Amino acid sequence: MTEEKNNNFIEDIIETDLKDGIYEKITTRFPPEPNGFLHIGHAKSICLNFGLAKKYGGNINLRFDDTNPITEEDFYVESIKKDILWLGFNWDKELFASDYFEQLYLMAIELIKNNLAYIDDNSSEEIAKEKGTPTQPGIESIYRKRSVEENLQLLADMRSGKFEEGSKVLRAKINMADPNMHFRDPILYRIKKAYHHRTKNDWCIYPMYDFAHGQSDAIEKVTHSICTLEFIPHRPLYDWLIEKLNLYPSKQYEFTRLNLTYTVMSKRKLLELVQKKIVDGWDDPRMPTISGLRRRGYTPESIKNFCEKIGITKRENLIELNLLEFCIREQLNKIAQRLMVVKNPLKIIITNYPETEELLESENNPEDPISGKRTIPFSKELYIEREDFEENPPKKYFRLAPKSMVRLKSAYIICCDELVKNENGQIEYLLCSYFPNSKSGQDTSGIQVKGTIHWVSIKNAIPIQLNIYDRLFTEPDTNRLEKDFTEYINPKSLEIINNAYAEPAIVDITNPHFQFIRNGYFTKDIQSSKNKLIFNRTVTLKEWNGK
Repeated sequence: MTEEKNNNFIEDIIETDLKDGIYEKITTRFPPEPNGFLHIGHAKSICLNFGLAKKYGGNINLRFDDTNPITEEDFYVESIKKDILWLGFNWDKELFASDYFEQLYLMAIELIKNNLAYIDDNSSEEIAKEKGTPTQPGIESIYRKRSVEENLQLLADMRSGKFEEGSKVLRAKINMADPNMHFRDPILYRIKKAYHHRTKNDWCIYPMYDFAHGQSDAIEKVTHSICTLEFIPHRPLYDWLIEKLNLYPSKQYEFTRLNLTYTVMSKRKLLELVQKKIVDGWDDPRMPTISGLRRRGYTPESIKNFCEKIGITKRENLIELNLLEFCIREQLNKIAQRLMVVKNPLKIIITNYPETEELLESENNPEDPISGKRTIPFSKELYIEREDFEENPPKKYFRLAPKSMVRLKSAYIICCDELVKNENGQIEYLLCSYFPNSKSGQDTSGIQVKGTIHWVSIKNAIPIQLNIYDRLFTEPDTNRLEKDFTEYINPKSLEIINNAYAEPAIVDITNPHFQFIRNGYFTKDIQSSKNKLIFNRTVTLKEWNGK
């Protein structure tokens, strides 16, 4: 029997609307601006909007909010579409705010004709100054009393390119004393003489977000327009414009945006990280972008599971990055291919083992009984991890030490008989002996050991590079940083290990997800090649402890 899940507050609203017959069918939309890559915060919105349409048999529009030609590119459009499809969602209609530029312009004319908008010649600084403060009313612009005819002509001249950028704007005529600052004659259009990725040079005036958003929703007959909490003050203007223009009555609802520890969610800040080359592009595995998470080895299922766990609320909170890591770790434990990889290797020679090679067997995934087993070559010369040997071991040390025994995973019990050092006093290799009757699964030696370590056969070892990723920032709440946020970059967010070796099966395995035993979960990087195998650590085996 499956556990019934409680509705979030938006689902309650939709179910009431459908029950009351307000809508026969719902329509939602996901409206990204194509000025950067999508991040994990967008994934929350994607899961919500696409999920609602699916749950209630409605439609979902992918609408690109492309009203700022300076920052927007087709490159970002394609990356956004790729990320949404990778997450497992598809849209009913692919639309652009620029599809409606002519309609929006005609709406601006209608507002002027109804004496609800005017052209203002003031600079942006003067307009901001005249708006007042939250506790003091604003001052009406001297251009507010322009005639309808003059405003219509000026708007036409703005469109034709007669005026320079910043010289004029179109403002709604509402109330300069309203407690809501967004209601104090907001700007609807500004002059931008820039090339647009779709409309080319057809336009030199562009609608502001507050003017394009609600009207685009209304044109598309969006029933439930879902935004994050910072848009609550914008809702009265959203409703006012729809009412004054007598448009389809789309409704806006707000939920909490995702705030994640040790992470920034601002596209402006993410772009700064890319431009300053603090990270290796938008898909750097340290980035919270969907493409970065994909490159790091996250799965669509883990991201959607994370979004479901954090839920949809109206209360601001800070979500622990550990929860996202738990979601991918939980899935990878079930599906990842187990392999032995040795980093910072120490050579051991099993002196009593024959010169011939032996093929041993090991489980591909103990959590998946049908995953089967793989063969691993075993020989007298092996690599173990240097940290798995201590010349002077502390108490309760269960790995290898002089005159002590340990089990080699899926192989034999060995004893360290002697260590060989170079002229600098550093250990070069270990001389060990093995117990032939201690083979894993066939052990009749009666020897009890407490430690098991992994290894690779030197003769068959495959050299690889490991990219060990950690938190990008040293402070958990990046939204409250007083200084430049880049001053809190973690200098140890990436450790590159070139001195690592894997068992030979790594070359042929098609499963993209690996558990390198005792080292974490990994995936092959997109820059990996036959000549240089590179693997990114997706997540540690255990929950991050803050170190």
